[in-house]
Amino acid sequence: MRLLTTLIITATALCAQDRMPPIPADKQTDAQKKAAADYKALRNTDLVGPPWSVILRVPDYVIPALQMRLHNQTANNPLGQKLTEFAILIAARHWTNNYEWNAHSGLANTAGLTAPIIAAIAEGRRPLGMAEDEEILYDFCTELLNNKSVSDGTYARALAKFGEAGSVEAASLEGYYTYLSMVMNTARSPMPAGAKPQLAPFPK
Repeated sequence: MRLLTTLIITATALCAQDRMPPIPADKQTDAQKKAAADYKALRNTDLVGPPWSVILRVPDYVIPALQMRLHNQTANNPLGQKLTEFAILIAARHWTNNYEWNAHSGLANTAGLTAPIIAAIAEGRRPLGMAEDEEILYDFCTELLNNKSVSDGTYARALAKFGEAGSVEAASLEGYYTYLSMVMNTARSPMPAGAKPQLAPFPK
């Protein structure tokens, strides 16, 4: 445990530079100001931190990206909140993105994902004791991320359990949170104040 903590602290120190900090309002272009205003109108809060403050460098991306996030939180999401949060954690762990992990690990637990499953994902292990729907989703998401495809057997199980809509949703979640993780990893977005990273880098 002490070694894991040391690795996390060392990796955090090496990557501490925030390459794309929030842009002050008086430095924003007209397009950025409009994107920030549209964001606030949709979310009832200011655009102040990552990933949105990073994405603001390309203002046209802000609202489409936000609309995908808002969809994840609605009843129109065919996977439901527990499996949605599970899929997000799988993507965040794959990319060692501590910002998304910090934002969603608590939400995953609240939505019904057990602490041992969350801990296993954080450690890069296949969780034990998964429910059937969790196991199917885990196989689907990890195959897609690691192999860049989904095998026929895994796809058939996902289709039978989640339908076409759920299968597209699962693939979209991995793609969307890969996108957010890649943007923030490139920007070296820092953790929120007071938050500690929980993911160690994978061995090279």
